[in-house]
Amino acid sequence: MTVSFAAPSKKIPAVIITGFLGAGKTTLVRNLLMKAQNKRIALIVNEFGEMGFDGSLVNGCADPDCSADEVVELANGCICCTVADDFLPTMEMLLEREQVPDVVVIETSGLALPQPLVRAFNWPSVKPRVTVDSVVTVVDAPAVAAGKVACDEEAVAAQRAADDALDHESPVEELFADQLTCADLVVLSKADLLSEAELAAVKQTIRGRVRDGVEIVAASHGELALDVLLGRDAGAEDDMDLRLSHHEAQHAHDHDHDHDHDHDHHHHHDHSHDDFESFVLPTRRFASIDEVKAQVEAAMKVSGVLRIKGSVVVEGKAAPVLVQAVGPRVEAWFAAGSESHSKLVVIGLAGLDKHSVQAALSEFELVQA
Repeated sequence: MTVSFAAPSKKIPAVIITGFLGAGKTTLVRNLLMKAQNKRIALIVNEFGEMGFDGSLVNGCADPDCSADEVVELANGCICCTVADDFLPTMEMLLEREQVPDVVVIETSGLALPQPLVRAFNWPSVKPRVTVDSVVTVVDAPAVAAGKVACDEEAVAAQRAADDALDHESPVEELFADQLTCADLVVLSKADLLSEAELAAVKQTIRGRVRDGVEIVAASHGELALDVLLGRDAGAEDDMDLRLSHHEAQHAHDHDHDHDHDHDHHHHHDHSHDDFESFVLPTRRFASIDEVKAQVEAAMKVSGVLRIKGSVVVEGKAAPVLVQAVGPRVEAWFAAGSESHSKLVVIGLAGLDKHSVQAALSEFELVQA
């Protein structure tokens, strides 16, 4: 369906937040919503898998009266590969609302390239109404300090292999470079885990990999002032020649030199989905949020466990506790207004010892996902 709109005097700004699994995108978004200052922020969350979960991490955390249709979750694959089926109808739906959003925030899946998504804002039904205010790339600062691109590279590999829509050919380092190339703002997350000297070294490393004028800021626990994230007015959709991905730049280079080449549009999968598995653990009631963190941390230490996410109930508390854990970092917080599913999803390598995970979390009944 194509929708025609009259152009308003000022376009709605959209912020695209990208970065690898575990970098801290969801925490950043959650804090952004908590500081919304009465702005109507429409959130589009892209999460692959049977249980699209990341939308529930932020749903209700800013406004207990938030209705479900204010958080739109695209759960069938990489947003940049399904723009025609998912993103464009979603944007048109938001623009048809009686009260259009003041800001649109899009949290991409960890391995989605931002470039194709930015180009989608040139679609005729969207371009007159919305502009890409900025592309924000969240970088795991401790990982870069350690010479990596993500805190848990096995978890990144699992996400990549499990999602049919993702590019399985390009090296992960190349995808990281593409996210930096497209950025208007780079957020160095988990800055509290580094010394000043280490953080300065990471900033210097990233500085050499972004376009001139791109701001690099440090953040701890996803805390960043609203005016740092919003109001950049980049108009990214209009200068894509400066944001080419590695593949696009190579394509342009070959074209300029009159090289013939055949472009294979099909993804070839080097990893079998059988290499990874997930299962769901219905949860008991916990005595405190500290007990939740301690037991999830213990479960993350079981060999083969890559990620744990979900929501649990704490005795005497009306709000559920939302949990996400990747590698050594475990986050848990009360989220008023969110629905408790009372279960944790465990994602890991095939053959992991489920009973050890179950024992670490204690008193859980194992249910196959």
